Amino acid sequence: MKAIWNGTVLAESADTVVVESNHYFPRESLVEKHFQDNPQRSVCGWKGEAHYLDIIVGDSINRAAAWQYPDPKPKAAAIRGHVAFWKGVRVTP
Repeated sequence: MKAIWNGTVLAESADTVVVESNHYFPRESLVEKHFQDNPQRSVCGWKGEAHYLDIIVGDSINRAAAWQYPDPKPKAAAIRGHVAFWKGVRVTP
């Protein structure tokens, strides 16, 4: 799977975890130069607290367009160390 935004591959992995129709990519598959921490947080009742990342490609920033659960609840343990995408990021085979 590939995560693409603004024509740039942000992550690529054959080992994503699918939860609620979202592909969670292993953190090590991300092209780190395109990401920076965002202070936004949200809470999911069964996954825990989501932390967000901004995506940066050239001069464009897609704020809070990626998220992860650094300390997921036990039922969501499979997504620890993984990142998912939204806000226009295409995830394709």
